[in-house]
Amino acid sequence: MLSIIIPTYNEKKNIAELFERIKAAVPNCEIIVVDDNSPDGTAGFAQNLGIITLVRPTKTGLASAVIDGFKLAKGDLLCVMDADLSHPPEILPQMLNLIQKKEADFVIGSRLVKGGGQRGESLPQKFISGIARWPAKFITNIKDVTSGFFMFKREIIQGIELNPIGYKICLELLAKGRYQNAKEIPIIFANRSGTNSKMGLKAYFEYLGQLGLLYKDLFFNKKR
Repeated sequence: MLSIIIPTYNEKKNIAELFERIKAAVPNCEIIVVDDNSPDGTAGFAQNLGIITLVRPTKTGLASAVIDGFKLAKGDLLCVMDADLSHPPEILPQMLNLIQKKEADFVIGSRLVKGGGQRGESLPQKFISGIARWPAKFITNIKDVTSGFFMFKREIIQGIELNPIGYKICLELLAKGRYQNAKEIPIIFANRSGTNSKMGLKAYFEYLGQLGLLYKDLFFNKKR
């Protein structure tokens, strides 16, 4: 079974459309909303739609929300995506097909491979994102390591200690997961639908801190 983890904070106006589009794309999936006590009533709205909802008392970061969602999920396949309609649910069958056909055990919705892209990204944003991703190329050959849209076999993280920092968890899974074949498929990352971007200066510093911890782990593992 496929379990889709969706971290939320003030996403009430997007949940109904997202739910409908996911169910149209992959009807038999399990959808789990992990909500950080949104003041706009996201959690209650999701529950009324019949979505499994975990409410956390405070806003403690997307990465930790994702991990809490993993713990609640029943599926042997796990997927993570944003709630703000920036990730196209229509790509889910393609991601699922790659795993089911054993062509990949980790699939990333990528803005950086041929056919992918991001609408409305300014040149300064593109430059900063490129600088931020550059150090990660020594950890993985995946281009879009900051993607928030990915699917993988649960078994690749079993027994692995994850250290959730800030908003970026895909890189940590790529660095620590026990997978054989990771693939990127192109997506067009849409403009956020009336919500504030999660990626700010604080998030970049947290991402750099995450990189430092991953390099430290790799260094000590090599020494051992």
